[in-house]
Amino acid sequence: MSARALLLCLLVMPVAVLADADVHEFRLDNGLKLIVKEDRRAPVVVSQVWYRVGGSYEPSGMTGISHALEHMMFKGTPDVPEGEFSRRIAELGGEDNAFTSADYTAYHQTLERSHLEAAFELEADRMRHLTLDADEFRKEIQVVIEERRLRTDDKPLALANEQFNATAWLASPARNPVIGWPSDLNKLGIADLADWYRAWYAPNNALIVVAGDVDAEAVHTLALKYFGPLEAEPVATRRDTEEPAQFGPRQVDFELPSNIAYLIMGWKVPSLKSSRDKETSPDEVYALEVLGYLLDGSDSARLTRELVRGSEIAASAGASYDLYDRLPTLLTLTAVPSDGHDLDTMETALKAQIDRLKTELVGVDELRRVKNQVVAEKVFERDALFYQATQIGQLEAIDLPHTVAGDYVPRVRAVTAEQVRDVARKYLVDSGLTVARVHPQPGEHSRFSPGRATR
Repeated sequence: MSARALLLCLLVMPVAVLADADVHEFRLDNGLKLIVKEDRRAPVVVSQVWYRVGGSYEPSGMTGISHALEHMMFKGTPDVPEGEFSRRIAELGGEDNAFTSADYTAYHQTLERSHLEAAFELEADRMRHLTLDADEFRKEIQVVIEERRLRTDDKPLALANEQFNATAWLASPARNPVIGWPSDLNKLGIADLADWYRAWYAPNNALIVVAGDVDAEAVHTLALKYFGPLEAEPVATRRDTEEPAQFGPRQVDFELPSNIAYLIMGWKVPSLKSSRDKETSPDEVYALEVLGYLLDGSDSARLTRELVRGSEIAASAGASYDLYDRLPTLLTLTAVPSDGHDLDTMETALKAQIDRLKTELVGVDELRRVKNQVVAEKVFERDALFYQATQIGQLEAIDLPHTVAGDYVPRVRAVTAEQVRDVARKYLVDSGLTVARVHPQPGEHSRFSPGRATR
C-alpha cells in the first residue's frame, strides 16, 4: 500500500478505532490512580509516574522549586544510592528520564516488558523515601542555575519569550517560568525542598500510567505490591489567582544583543480545562485548535504560504496554541522579519491575517485540508507507545478524564468555518492582546534561531 493510500485509510478510519478500547483504570486504597493501556505490538513497556504539581502551583518567592525537586529525585534514597536508579534501569536495557511543566512533573522509564517490576520498585521507593541532603542540594541548585543561564539568560529571544509571558499574565500563575526566576533559585534551601516534597509527592497526588505489552491485572498486582503500602498524606491546597480583566493591548520592547528582530503576539484564550471549569461549550477550543493549524502546521498553512513564500515579509512565522493547558492560555504568533522589512511591517502583516479570519469564512477546500492534516497527525502520534502513555498522563494530571482524547478527532471534524470566524472575533481582540518586540543590538549574539512553532 502506498503512503498516500495509507493516509487516506487513516482519514476515513472510524473514530472508534482511535478510542482507547484497551485502557483499564484502578484506584488503590491510598488514593493512587493506575491507568494501564494494553498494546501488544512489541515486547516493550512504558512506565510513567505523574505528580500533580508544576510551575503554576508555585507561590511568589518559590518559583522553580518543582523543577529543582525533579533534579533531586535522582539523588537517591537510603536503599538506592545516588546514581543507582538510572544505572539499574540502564543495566536492564532501559531508558529513564523526567520532565517538569507548568502543570505536572513526570518520571518515566521505557523497558522490556518483563522489567516493569524493577521500575515500580524504584519509583515507589523514591515517592516517599527520598534523601534530601543539604550539601547535595547546594551542588544541584547550581546545575539548575547553569541550566537557566544556558537556556534562557544567554539566549535573548528565549529571555524575551519569558518576559512576554510575564507581561501577558499579571496575576495568573501561568506567568511563572517553570525553571524559576533567578532570585528565587538563589534563595531556595533544602528545607523548602523537603516541605514541597512532603506537600505534593504522595500516592494520593500521583498517577501511574503504564502502556505496552502487559496484562492490566498483572500490572495492578505489581502496583498493590510496591505502591499499596505507601500511606496517603494531606496534600497541599492549590489556590490559583484568577487573571483580572485586561482593558487594552499591552506592548513591551526589548533591546537585546540579538542578530535578528523578533515579534511575539499573544491573545488570551481558553483551554479545554478552563472552558470546562467555566461550564462553557468545548466547541470554542476545538475551533481555536483548527484556527491555529490554518495559520501554521504545514508548508501550505497561511503564515508560511503568504508571509514567508508569498510576500516574503517574514523569514519565519509560526502559531502556537495548547488545547490541554490547565489554566487559560495564549494563542501566540511569532515571526522574524526578512531582510528589508521591519517589526512594524511584520506586525501589520500578522494583524491582517487575524483580521482576515474575522471577516472571511475559511473556504471549504482549505478547511477540509487542515482537518485532514490534524486528524492524520493525531493518528500517527498515537502509534507511538510513549505518546499514548503521555497523553493519558497529561490529561489526568490536569484533572481531565483521559477519555476526552477520544473526543479530539470528531470535535475537530465538526468545526465549521463560522465557528473559526466567531472565535477569532471573540478572542483575537485588542483587550486580550500582548505584543513583544525584540530590537537587535550590537553585542554577543544569541545562537537561538526561532523556526516554526512547535506543538
